Amino acid sequence: MVPADQTEATFVVVTGSARPQRRFDVSYAVNSLSAEAIQKLAPKSYADLMGSVPGIQVETTGGEAQNVTRLRGIPGDRFGMIVQQDGLALYPQSDGFFFNSGEGMNRFDLMTQRVEIVRGGPAPIYGSGASAIINNITVTGSAQTKGEAQLTLGDTGLYRADVYQSGALSKDTFYAVGGFLRYNDGYRNNGFPNDKGGQIRGNIKHNLDNGWVKVSAQYLDDINVFYLPIPVADPRNPSVSLDPYLDYFTGTMNSPAFRAVNIKYYDQNGVLQSQQRDLANGRHMKFGNVGLQYEGDFNGTTIKFNSSLTKGQLSFDALYSTSNPVDGASYAGSQLTAARSAFGSSVDHLGYTLAGTGGATVYSPSADSGLVVQGQYRAVDSDFYSFETELSATHTFDTTWGSHDVKGGVNAAFWGLDSFAAYQDYLMQVKSQPKTLDLVAYSSTGAILGNMTENGALHDTTTLNRSNLDAKLLAFYVNDTWSIADKLRLDAGVRQESYTYTGYQLATASKPVPGSSVAASFARGFTGQSIPINVHLTATNWTAGVNYDFSSHFGMYGRASELTAPALLSSYVTYPLGSTIASKADQYEVGLKASFGKSYLYATGFYTHFNPLNASFTAFNPQTGATTNVPFIGTAVESGVEIDGQWRPSKMFSISGSLTVSRPEYRDFASTTGASASAILGKQIVREPKIMGHIEPTFDFDLGSETNLEAYVGYEYVGERFVDVLNTTALPAYGTVRAGATFTHADWKLQLVGDNLTNAKGLTEGNTRTDTLSGQGTPTAIYGRPLFGRSFRVIASRKW
Repeated sequence: MVPADQTEATFVVVTGSARPQRRFDVSYAVNSLSAEAIQKLAPKSYADLMGSVPGIQVETTGGEAQNVTRLRGIPGDRFGMIVQQDGLALYPQSDGFFFNSGEGMNRFDLMTQRVEIVRGGPAPIYGSGASAIINNITVTGSAQTKGEAQLTLGDTGLYRADVYQSGALSKDTFYAVGGFLRYNDGYRNNGFPNDKGGQIRGNIKHNLDNGWVKVSAQYLDDINVFYLPIPVADPRNPSVSLDPYLDYFTGTMNSPAFRAVNIKYYDQNGVLQSQQRDLANGRHMKFGNVGLQYEGDFNGTTIKFNSSLTKGQLSFDALYSTSNPVDGASYAGSQLTAARSAFGSSVDHLGYTLAGTGGATVYSPSADSGLVVQGQYRAVDSDFYSFETELSATHTFDTTWGSHDVKGGVNAAFWGLDSFAAYQDYLMQVKSQPKTLDLVAYSSTGAILGNMTENGALHDTTTLNRSNLDAKLLAFYVNDTWSIADKLRLDAGVRQESYTYTGYQLATASKPVPGSSVAASFARGFTGQSIPINVHLTATNWTAGVNYDFSSHFGMYGRASELTAPALLSSYVTYPLGSTIASKADQYEVGLKASFGKSYLYATGFYTHFNPLNASFTAFNPQTGATTNVPFIGTAVESGVEIDGQWRPSKMFSISGSLTVSRPEYRDFASTTGASASAILGKQIVREPKIMGHIEPTFDFDLGSETNLEAYVGYEYVGERFVDVLNTTALPAYGTVRAGATFTHADWKLQLVGDNLTNAKGLTEGNTRTDTLSGQGTPTAIYGRPLFGRSFRVIASRKW
C-alpha cells in the first residue's frame, strides 16, 4: 500500500539491501507500510498488520499478541520470520519460551514511521535464520517540531491513547518520543479484562560532520489474554451447534473460575512448593530495550554500527484446549475402574459437583449440553535477555564491467532464558466461562467415598520443567550488488553462522503431592538432578539474484537462496533435549513488476523445498494429562504465485489487492507413531490454504478547504485448510468484509472502522493438542478458534 503523498516510482526501502533503493529496483519481494497506510488499516494487532501483505498468512484469533503467522506456506508457525526494530531484533530468534520476538514483543504506535517486509530474497543474509524480515522503522526527529495525538474507542470496551512528538534540541541534535496506553475488555467475554498496558519509545539523534549517531530506549508493560480453541459442535452429533452454551463469536473457555489456581510440586531440594496463579494475568510481557546506532562516511566507504540490549520478563497464564468434549455420563462411567482402584470395590457410581463447594452442589451435565471437557492450565515464567551488535562496511567501486556495491559485516549476539513451566488439567462444563467440576465417587447408598479431582483439578502438575540456558552467535556475511548496466543488476551474498547453547535442565519424575484425591497422584516433581546442555551448531546461508528493467515502468527479477535454521534455544527448555535437526529451506523466486505513478503490479512466482522439515508436534494424553513431543520428520514443497497491485485511474478512485495461490504439499515423512508415509504423500500442509487474498476499492473525495473524505470496503478470503496431516478434517474456507471512512480537516482526522461486518463464520487452528495426526473424527472441524464477530472502532487524531 502506497501513502497518498508518494508514488511507487519514488518509494524507497532500506531492508535487505546494501543501500536504500526504490522498491521497483530491488530483486526480491518487499512491501513497505507507511504510518499513513497503517493508520488506514487500523489493525487490531501486529499480526493483523502483517496479514495485509501478500504471501503472509495470519490467524489473528488468539487475541492481540502471540498469533499464528506463516510465510508463503512455509510449514511451522513463524518459521524464519525475524521481526526487527531499526535493523536488529529485540530478541535474536523468532521464539523464546512462550513468547516470540515478532508480535509477541512488538507493538505499533505513532512512533512507527513505517514497516518494511522482505519475503524470501536476501533475508537469509541480513538476519539469522531469516526467511523473511519485518523491519519496524521508528520515527526520528528533524528540525521541524511536529507531533500527533490519537484516541481510539471500540465497542469491545476498547480505550486507547497514542501520542508522539519530535523536534530539535539544537542545530544538530534531534529527538522523538511517544507511545500508547490501552485497555480492552476483549473480543470474547472472559469475565475479566482482556488487554491492558502500553509502551513508551524515544530516541535522540546527533548529526556529525560525516554521519550521525542515535541512541534509543523503549519500555513495554502489556497484558494480553490468550484465546484458545473452543468446541463449536456436539461431537455426538456434529450437526448440533453448541451456540446455546458457547457462543461462536463471544464464547470462551476462559473463566473467573481460574482466578485462583493452586499448583503444587516438589522443588529440587524436595520441598513442597505451592504457586497461586490467576488466568486474568494472561501473557504479561515486560521488557526494556536500549539501542545505539552509528553511520559514517569515510572516503566513500559507509561504516555502520548497530547494537541492541533487551532485558525482560514474561509471566504467562492460559487455559489450553486438550481433548474433545465427551458425554458427561459416558465420561463418568469410563473412570469407574480407576475410582474402584483408588477407593475400593464399594464404589457404585461417579457423579459431578461444582468445584469448591465441598460436594454440596451436585451438577448434572444433562441440564446443560450433556457434555464435559478437559482443559489444561499452563503457568509459565521466563526471564530473558539479549544483546546483539552488528558492524558493517559498504563500499562502491567501478570496474570495466560496471560498478559493485559491496557490503560486508559481522554480527554477534548473546541471549538467554531462565524459565519455569507447570501444567495442570481441569474438568469443566461445556459453556462460556465454565465452572470447574469435581468427579466424586459414591457408594450405592449415596455416601461420598472419595474424589477423583481436587477443586476441579483432574491431574495435578502433569508437566513440570525448569531450565537456565544461554546462547552465543557469531556470524559473518558479505553481499555484492553488481550493476552491469543501467538495466541489469546482479547480487549475491553468503552468511556463515556459528551457534553455541549452554546451560541445564532440571530432571523430573513422578512425585505425588499431598491430597486425598486421585488427581494428586499424577503430579511430577524435580529429582534434584541437573542435566547439562552444551550444543554447537553451524549454518551457511546464501542468495543470488538478478534484476532486469525493460524500461522505467517494466522489469523482472529472479532469485535463488538457501536457508539453514538450527533448532531454537527454546527447544532445549523441555526434557527430553531439543532436536538438533536443522530446518533447511531452498527458495526460488521469479518476479514481474510494473509501475506507473501510483498504480503498480508485482507478481512473484515461488518454489520452496524443505529437506529435512521438522514438523514435530506436541500430543496430549487425556488419561494421564501428559504432553509428549511426537517427532515427525520429512520433506515438503510449496509452489505458487503471489500478486500485489493497485490501480488508481483518478484521484477519486483506486482499487488495491493481493492474491496468493499455492500448492503446499507434504512429501516423504516418518513418525514414531507409525503413521504411513504413503498416506501423507501429496497431502496439503496442515492449516495452510491453497488460496488467500483481499481486494479493496477506495473512494477519495476532495471537499476543499483542507477537507477530505476517504471511504473503502475490503473483502478478505481464506481457502480451505486441514487440521491434520492426513487431510481428514477440514477447516472450511471463509470470507470477511471490512469497511472504513476517514474524514480529515486540516490537522484533524476522524476515522470509523468496522471488521467482519457480515459476522462471517470461520475456524482457524483446530485443536492442535489432539487432532494433528488423525483429525477430529469429522469431515469438518468441530473444535477450533473461531473468527471474532462484528466490531467497530472510532479513531480521532490531531497533528501539530
